[in-house]
Order: sequence, then C-alpha cells, then structure tokens
Amino acid sequence: MRIRFILAPALLGFLILTLLVACGSTSTTTSTEKQQSASDNEVHMTTNDFVQKSITIHKGESITLIADNAVPHYISNGTWNNGSAKPKAEAGAPTANNITINGNSTGKLGPFNTSGTFQFYCTIHPGMNLTVIVQ
Repeated sequence: MRIRFILAPALLGFLILTLLVACGSTSTTTSTEKQQSASDNEVHMTTNDFVQKSITIHKGESITLIADNAVPHYISNGTWNNGSAKPKAEAGAPTANNITINGNSTGKLGPFNTSGTFQFYCTIHPGMNLTVIVQ
C-alpha cells in the first residue's frame, strides 16, 4: 500500500513537467506548413478583373493566379492608369512578360525575392491591376 502513495506523486510530477515542457516549446515552421502557406497565395480572376486588388506575401513566395472562367488573361509588370497601359519593370519584381493564363486554368507569378510593393496588370483588360506587397 505504501508503494502506491510514493509512485502516485512521482507520476503526477512527471505529467506536470511534461505538460510544461510541451506548452513552453518554441514552434518551427515545417516544409509542409511552408507549402500550405504558399498555396494560400491565390489570386482569382473574373472575366475582366482580379477578385482582390492586392495581396501580401512573404519574401521568397510565389502567387498562383486562377482564372475562374473561360476568359484568358495576359499578365505583365506595370499598371493601367486612366485607361492607358503603363508597362514598368520595377527593381526587385519578378519579370512578367505576358504570362498567359488561359481560361479555367492557373499560372504562377514569382518567386518574389525582394521586399517591396509591385504592380502587375492584365494587358488585355483595361483597369485590371494587381498590387503585390512582399514582406
């Protein structure tokens, strides 16, 4: 009977120590979590516009552009300004020279290896601008 009373407090102390160590541990990002984060960098496109006008990502990540219908898009560096296309390759931005995204398909933009704010546009749809903020 006496052995039970000695082991019970020792076992309880071990369990408390295990919980404290588990709760106090630092977390690290695994490659699976990095892949999940990168897959979250999606920008959908309608017939003639980006569903979201801007996206914030981390340095080293890419963006997946998704055409949600049968309309093709051609993505380049620059922006539409008052109905006029303004091509511009910004320092540090990945080169996008008419990246073709056919209808109901996807395309990649990146990787973005430099922090900053970068502009992209669809060369055939006036006003279709995307801002990418890289942190």
